[in-house]
Amino acid sequence: MLIIDCPYCGRRPEIEFTHGGEAHLVRPPQPAELSDQDWAAFLYMRSNTKGIYAERWRHARGCGQFFNALRDTTTDHFLSTYKSGTPRPVVNTTPSEEGHS
Repeated sequence: MLIIDCPYCGRRPEIEFTHGGEAHLVRPPQPAELSDQDWAAFLYMRSNTKGIYAERWRHARGCGQFFNALRDTTTDHFLSTYKSGTPRPVVNTTPSEEGHS
């Protein structure tokens, strides 16, 4: 079982959390002016990066807060969790080193 560090409550088991997709997405300022193709791309297309990926999570069965996490998708290792609205932290490790620390 994964243990996820909620920035509000501390370390908790993964069953308390729900995944919310890619983090740091910015809604278009004038969505009514977008073409159908551009709007669909904003809603459905994600980067799906192999390696370190910024994700949005919610502590659904705990405090209920949303937060962001940096996770290595190749090892499922969480590198950092941080409150929504704060900048993405810089991590100084390579993806291959992360699952082994």
